[in-house]
Parts: sequence; structure tokens; C-alpha cells
Amino acid sequence: MLALIAGTGVLPDEVVAALLERPLICAMEGFEPDTLNPDIVFPLEQLGSFIAELKTRGVTELCMAGAVRRPRVDPARIDAATLPLVPILQKAMASGDDGALRAVIGIFEEAGLTVKAAHEIAPDLLPSVGCLTEAQPSETDLADADRAAGILRAMGSADIGQACAVSKGQALVVESIFGTAWMLQSLTQRPDAGGGVLFKAPKPAQDRRVDLPAIGPETVTSTVAAGLTGIVIEKGGVMVLQRDRVIAECNRLGLFLFVRERAV
Repeated sequence: MLALIAGTGVLPDEVVAALLERPLICAMEGFEPDTLNPDIVFPLEQLGSFIAELKTRGVTELCMAGAVRRPRVDPARIDAATLPLVPILQKAMASGDDGALRAVIGIFEEAGLTVKAAHEIAPDLLPSVGCLTEAQPSETDLADADRAAGILRAMGSADIGQACAVSKGQALVVESIFGTAWMLQSLTQRPDAGGGVLFKAPKPAQDRRVDLPAIGPETVTSTVAAGLTGIVIEKGGVMVLQRDRVIAECNRLGLFLFVRERAV
């Protein structure tokens, strides 16, 4: 049996739509999904009890999909089943995003649960190599994407960000803890004439079962507002949510969307 820990955004809906049977839908308290109705809502302080409930219900596989943030932990709410996990959770909360997620995956796996990626369940989320839009990238755009890939590799070694924007070989902005939307918003007042590409890819050593980067229709409109001319993503490393809408919006706004091979 599969359990889906659903966060906010449209990704949980796309995972459920790809399944033949409805999974057990779960949510961490404070980060309930936008449209799905959870069967279980649990606080992080009772993670141990939540895992025990999953096993009681016959859950063997788990998928985490959707946006969550690091919650504030109330020590008074920690129950007996979660006490043994506290050292792991404390270390996770003090780590970067990738380190924290690896720790959480480790807890689930130690309990005998198999953690599956959203794109394993819904493989159409990952498009093939090539240009998906009417607009095409120029040689300069592709060179900027190469430069951006190098920047993200350097950032990834420090567990920082999954996106950046580059124009004419120069980094315009890099993603921080505040995310891609905030990063693109910071470019809306840029002092130059515009141009450049948004590039997204996973961190080099990232566990791709969780927190794989994604783009959606809002990414397209934000990219245009930032004065960029296109989006480049890494094959097998970035999910395209609501793909038909994304492509239609790119075509309407004259933006290109290009999927490139993973850099070696």
C-alpha cells in the first residue's frame, strides 16, 4: 500500500492522478495540500506515532510530494514514540535542505518503508530532451545555460539552491532559501535591457526521490516579468507541472522552454 505525504501546490494532485488507486493521503500539520483531503494529519513532534500508524494500516511504500517548510518544533508535544528520533531530527533541522531530507528518508527506511519519487509514479512529469515551445534558444542562450549549469554545480556542493539566471555569461541571481519565485521577483527591477535564461537542475549529489525541482505556469510568467528570454531545465532532473498550460503560456508570451542533457 502506498502513502502520499502531500504538501502544498499541484504536485500531489498530479501524483494522485497518475495512480490507478487512491493512496493513503497524509499531511504534516500546517502544510496540508491545497485540494486533496488528507486521511491523516500529523505534527512533526509525533512522527514516530505517525510511522507506527502507517505500518498498522499496511503501508509499505511512501511518496513525499508538494511544498513544505521547516516547522517550529514544540518540545512539549513530542510523544514517546518520537523521542528516539529526536537526535536525528535535531541534526536534520540544523542541516541544509538536502541533508535534512536525507535524514527524514533514513527514518522512513529504517522503519521498513520504501520511499518512492513523485516522478517514479508519474513519469510524464519529466520531459524528453529538446525544445518544447515555438520559440527556440539561440547559441548565446545555450552558452548561458552551460554557464548556469557550472554555477549550480558549485552551489550544490554547499547545498544551496537549484536555480540561477545567467545573461551573456554573467550570473544575474542565484536561488536561496526563499525559492525561485522570490529570486525571479528580485530581477523585476534589473537595471539592464533584459535577456538571459532561467536554469533549473537538481543539486549534484541530491537524493532525487524528494525535493526534485519543478516549474509550472507561474514560473513562466515570473520568468517573463524578470526580463529573461527562456527557461532551460535538466533532463530527468526537473519536473514540469501542468505541462500543457506551461507550454501554452510560453508560446503566448514568446518564451522558450528547452530540456538539455544532464551535464557530465
